[in-house]
Amino acid sequence: MSALVNSTGFRRISKVPPSYYLLAMLLVILFVARPQMLNANVLGVFVRQVVPLGILVLGQLLVMRVKSIDLSGGGVILLINYCISSGIFPGASLGFYVALALTTGLVIGLFNGVMVAKRRVSAVIVTLALSIVLVGFVQYLSSGKPPGDVPKLFADLFNTRFAGLPSPVILWIAVTALMALLLSQTVFGRFVAAVGESMLAAHFSGVPVERTVILAHTLAGLMAAIAALVQTASIAVGSVRVGLDLPVLSVAATILGGVVFGRGEGGVWGPFFGVLCFAFLFVAMTTFGVGDAGKLVAQGMIILLAAIFYGLRAGK
Repeated sequence: MSALVNSTGFRRISKVPPSYYLLAMLLVILFVARPQMLNANVLGVFVRQVVPLGILVLGQLLVMRVKSIDLSGGGVILLINYCISSGIFPGASLGFYVALALTTGLVIGLFNGVMVAKRRVSAVIVTLALSIVLVGFVQYLSSGKPPGDVPKLFADLFNTRFAGLPSPVILWIAVTALMALLLSQTVFGRFVAAVGESMLAAHFSGVPVERTVILAHTLAGLMAAIAALVQTASIAVGSVRVGLDLPVLSVAATILGGVVFGRGEGGVWGPFFGVLCFAFLFVAMTTFGVGDAGKLVAQGMIILLAAIFYGLRAGK
């Protein structure tokens, strides 16, 4: 095993995030077993459904790069969904809802960042607790009933296509590209890399560690708000499917894409393809008649194998 791990071939393979290999394997399986599923229109429908997860992953990879984590996304999504679909702002414009959502995400993200960076509270505890509080608050306001109807304009935007691509997918690609530029071409991106490598070394090098962690969490809150807008637009009238499992899936897709908690390494496009992996995985398993229990097992096994992969790479 030691010889294999230290081999040149393994070192080359280990530099590529597992998401690329898994996506290629899933595409081959679908091509051989169900080639009709690879139709562009069919794939567009499935990929569009994972856009909220893809945007949430952008925030998750950012906080994980600074050795933190954010599990409050589910609560943020539910709260924004309720504000838009409950009718508490009758006659409100699209601009109002967008501003409300983004402000909500920024405030919650800022709160998380201050608690983690300045108060030294565990990121897992504070973000998970906040998510539970938000979920309970919305359930209290709605009395456990479906929140109501999403304004038609949201559904119209969600179903719009440009150059054959669904508008949510275009938004996801654009936001991902912006995050890639932020991390690779700005001072903040260099700060994130430095904090991820070593908080102590970054501090003595003059990097504003606390401010970097706070800003990372604030941007993660912003990403959660954008994901909430897309998720809300995808919800049918009277539906309560608001994606409370998205924070856990975002962690899984981020790890699969090469961003490992506590190491401060990884890029943006690996997690992007990690999200696509989950989309194609669910397509393949649905095609073969695998139920929800089987999908959960497969999802957990993928995360476990990715963790083992990175463990071997770190120990080589």
